[in-house]
Amino acid sequence: MIPNNVISTHLEKLWILSFCGYFCVVIADSFAHDLDKISLPNGFSINIFADNIVGARSLVVGDNGVVFVSSPSTGKIIALQDRDGDGISEKKWLVASKLNFPNGLAFFEGSLYVGEIDRVIRIDSAEENLGSKPIVSTVISGLPNHKHHGYRYIGIGPDKKLYIGIGVPCNVCLINRDTYGVIKRINLDGTSLETFATGIRNTMGFDWHPITGDLWFNDHGRDWLGDDIPSDELNHAPIKGLDFGFPYCHQGDLSDPEFGGKIPCDSFTPPKLNHGAHVAPNGLRFYSGNTFPDKYKNSIFIAQHGSWNRTVKSGYRITVVHLADDDNGLLSNIFADGWTNNNRVFGRPVDLIVSPAGDLLVTDDHRGVIYRITYLKN
Repeated sequence: MIPNNVISTHLEKLWILSFCGYFCVVIADSFAHDLDKISLPNGFSINIFADNIVGARSLVVGDNGVVFVSSPSTGKIIALQDRDGDGISEKKWLVASKLNFPNGLAFFEGSLYVGEIDRVIRIDSAEENLGSKPIVSTVISGLPNHKHHGYRYIGIGPDKKLYIGIGVPCNVCLINRDTYGVIKRINLDGTSLETFATGIRNTMGFDWHPITGDLWFNDHGRDWLGDDIPSDELNHAPIKGLDFGFPYCHQGDLSDPEFGGKIPCDSFTPPKLNHGAHVAPNGLRFYSGNTFPDKYKNSIFIAQHGSWNRTVKSGYRITVVHLADDDNGLLSNIFADGWTNNNRVFGRPVDLIVSPAGDLLVTDDHRGVIYRITYLKN
């Protein structure tokens, strides 16, 4: 069920917009999306945390609870805050604009890090200076400037280094494997850039296990081998220097038709889990909050953005992966579903993050909204 205050808020907006013609009807449609069609486990509820954020993609939360969201398609970074604790953001600030497809976000010691296609910038005192001209410096520049798989996903690891995903500028190709198809890492002062992992077609989501500190990441499989292969991957990189096989091998056991004969699949680190073909797993986040049931603690939530060219659409949902103590016995379940029906798309989950209250915030760049998923205690 949707809380009454959420329903009334959106009905109010629809009434206000009803007189202004087609443009407002399109906007109003985003509020009218039937959230009750989203299926969740018993005890969970979903509402709109923020709306009217065109192309909402990556999320990060500051030390003081301010939510930052990127909009690569508009070149903007936006800040949001729920000041009264009702689960809906009342305040919105434009943090930065005219950026080069800003996507990945990270936050550390008061500074907001933003991954543009060709560089990573740092905005100091990001929460304190909302509404003011940002204090911007460049951490690293000169990253590959290809728009194909050019959205940068970034994060700051337990080692206090900045990690940067760099996809390949193609569907499948053999290209410099130390420049493309990698996760790089660098000191926060911009020194000592190095390659952490290779053989990765395009990662748009990674996070570190809250206990072990190991890196886990998604990887998008190649296209044009049919509807059902290859699978997208969930990978585990506990150490530096692992090779995950692209472009020679996909899903751990499928040799590429063009490049697979060069190096066999058993030469590479296999995925820990195959998500399924073309589901486009983007946001990946370990649940570190305290309000969800205990079985979700330290489990991985994954936002599947959804297929773009599959005959029958796949993805468009949120899954949860439960890890065994040895990280080998993985169990994946659907957590939130309903953004597609009869091959029609209603929404596309992109990224997710755990709020200070323990809720799950999820972006949807198709609807231009951020959802809030909560657990209602019995």
